[in-house]
Amino acid sequence: MMKKPEESVEIINIVEVSEQLHTVNDYVRFGASQFNQAELYFGHGTNNAWHEALTLVMHQLALPQEIANDLMQCRLLAEERVAILQLFERRIVEGLPAAYLTNQAMFCGLPFYVDERVLVPRSPIGELIEHNFSGLIDNAPNRILDLCTGSGCIAIACAVAFPEAEVDAVDLSIDALNVAQINIDGHGLSAQVIPIQSDVFSGVAGQSYDLIVTNPPYVDQEDVDSLPQEYLHEPVMGLGSGFDGLDIVRQILAQAANYLSDNGVLICEVGNSQIHLTAAFPNVPFQWLKFERGGHGVFRLTKAQLENHQLDFEQ
Repeated sequence: MMKKPEESVEIINIVEVSEQLHTVNDYVRFGASQFNQAELYFGHGTNNAWHEALTLVMHQLALPQEIANDLMQCRLLAEERVAILQLFERRIVEGLPAAYLTNQAMFCGLPFYVDERVLVPRSPIGELIEHNFSGLIDNAPNRILDLCTGSGCIAIACAVAFPEAEVDAVDLSIDALNVAQINIDGHGLSAQVIPIQSDVFSGVAGQSYDLIVTNPPYVDQEDVDSLPQEYLHEPVMGLGSGFDGLDIVRQILAQAANYLSDNGVLICEVGNSQIHLTAAFPNVPFQWLKFERGGHGVFRLTKAQLENHQLDFEQ
């Protein structure tokens, strides 16, 4: 039986187990059982052990996850069986999310390359993009800014949703921007999505956008201190942002109006730090958005609202 690394027991004999399991379904079932017994955390593209195991098995076999049921009974070659078990072992022993093992994550139905230089895409903002920000913006935006772009998933999904728009994808991390460039090139969007190194708005001085979308670091210190091991593989600068998680969000609120067009809109995710934000700015009319597929802590503010509460943000 595979165990978490802190437990000093022998890891399974991969050769022995591979001789007892034969079909695709055998390996998905075995992986799910092992992941549950190891009490792994799922929150990086999958939300349960079965789907995590399925993701790893199908990646190793170079097959889509939505294969016919009868194909789940296909027998595997010896080398395929061993390779799958090695992936399972890494998932448990190293605590690596499946997305880092496969170097792929899905967002808005699009594939993205990911590694430990960027967070694994999982923002509920994806649902808003899929609906073209319906009811949240008056017209299709001509210029979009994705602040804290990471892998570039939000910027690229916005570019696909609004093919006439120019999209700037900014991040402080050069490592993240290098990953974003891989994805921009992979989706053939190098003429539409421009990666820019920027500390919040520092790299886009004088620019104006119809829509600013941002999933900045927002995890408060209490949550940072209690994160499951899977999150410890993600870049720290992409998660925490001060005691209440709002250090960067405060900068965004104080400056965003200067970079929005007259009818411009800010969409910002703060997750669990929503409670800290509403306590810090009780007079600000944050519009908290609802999601059909789950998710919370995403607000909308217009340029006018940001300007009306400028003094609140600058305190």
